[in-house]
Amino acid sequence: MTVQDHLLRDKAPIPVTAWKAIDDEARERLTPLLAGRRLADWGGAAGWETSSVSLGRSTRLGGPPPGVAAGRATARLRRVQPLAEFRVPFTVSRDEIDDLERGAQDPEFDDLARAAREAAEIENRAMFHGWPDALIEGVVESSPHPALPLGEQADHYPGIVARAVDRLRCSGIEGPFALAIGPQGFTRIAETAEHGGYPLFDHLTRILGGQILRAPGLDGALVVSQRGGDFVLDVGQDIAIGYSDHDAGEVHLYLEESFTFRVTEPDAAVVLR
Repeated sequence: MTVQDHLLRDKAPIPVTAWKAIDDEARERLTPLLAGRRLADWGGAAGWETSSVSLGRSTRLGGPPPGVAAGRATARLRRVQPLAEFRVPFTVSRDEIDDLERGAQDPEFDDLARAAREAAEIENRAMFHGWPDALIEGVVESSPHPALPLGEQADHYPGIVARAVDRLRCSGIEGPFALAIGPQGFTRIAETAEHGGYPLFDHLTRILGGQILRAPGLDGALVVSQRGGDFVLDVGQDIAIGYSDHDAGEVHLYLEESFTFRVTEPDAAVVLR
């Protein structure tokens, strides 16, 4: 996680040792939850001051500004996509901070864990299902392929996933492929062994040629290409912890991120509902 001056971390009554423990805990919580990042290309962290990313396109304007004499000049407007930002507040007990300074190795950061789940779901949800207010169109809404029924019988998943992979290949989309699936569906896969005791997880991985991801914030599932170049996550400020204020009992912090997401090849995903 990147540290920026605007986060006011140096104003917080948190010693270096405690800051490290908080940052480590946030990273440990967030890494397995940010499923969307493992399916998209990383556009880079451009910094908090970044407000938009170029789409590499432009729109033709009617001509030069009013009052300019008519001539041969033409004009175009560059197209950009703005970054959205969010904050998820949480608190850390000052007693817990003091115990960390005493050498405690088992910090209790329950509210940080809750904030990490919420932050990850915001990013995942925007990438998978879109965020209209932030001008983000998600993978699910972008896919032109008819959705396939997923159902709740996990032993039917191999046939459904194989159909999705075949549909992608018929559209000229190469693999390897990945299956992103909501937490309940992921649990079904992990718990199921097919006839003869063969793990379903291994069977699906062989069909896909890629990974199976537990994806909080995703309704149903997606089969997507992992060849690269189809989905891009552009980040300004990567997820970081900032300081808000404090009182006698608690320090008030927050998780913050600015980002946007682009689907550059809609054909590269099949929705499983």
